[in-house]
Amino acid sequence: MEVRELKALLALMRDYELVELEIEDKKGKVRLVRGVSGPGAERPGAVLHRTMRSAAAGAEAAAGQGAVGNAARGGRVNPADSDTAGGAELAPNQIGVKSPMVGTFYRSPAPNAPPFIEEGDAVRKGQPLCIIEAMKMMNEIEAECAGRIVRIVCENGQPVEYGQMLMVLEVA
Repeated sequence: MEVRELKALLALMRDYELVELEIEDKKGKVRLVRGVSGPGAERPGAVLHRTMRSAAAGAEAAAGQGAVGNAARGGRVNPADSDTAGGAELAPNQIGVKSPMVGTFYRSPAPNAPPFIEEGDAVRKGQPLCIIEAMKMMNEIEAECAGRIVRIVCENGQPVEYGQMLMVLEVA
């Protein structure tokens, strides 16, 4: 792929606030991932949180105040305020596992396979938790840190939105 084509793809990623893009054509395959630098880059979910802030800024203007407005100002989102959170309350030692993309939520790698995790299961960092299917691509969602699954918010086969709460993880 030529440099000008890569620059055009990077511009599209910036314009549409994409964090990751993978394209394959007859010339080859390219995968672009935007990184985060600066304070908070090491925090689990930092990339997702930062991109949510810029996406939420436009929604705040249309919707006024609320959970989206709080996220746009860099504050912590109260999941009870968001209709996409499933009404899950988070304790101080809990984090929400959120969808990094729009797609379909699946608990198992195949229709007849057992689920990756169940409520109450202990998980380690990097362990697959679920799959989000987007544009016929299966994207494994992994645990950002070790802990225990407190609640699975989504149903198998349910369509999910970007930033929607999938499950609640109690940090170890």
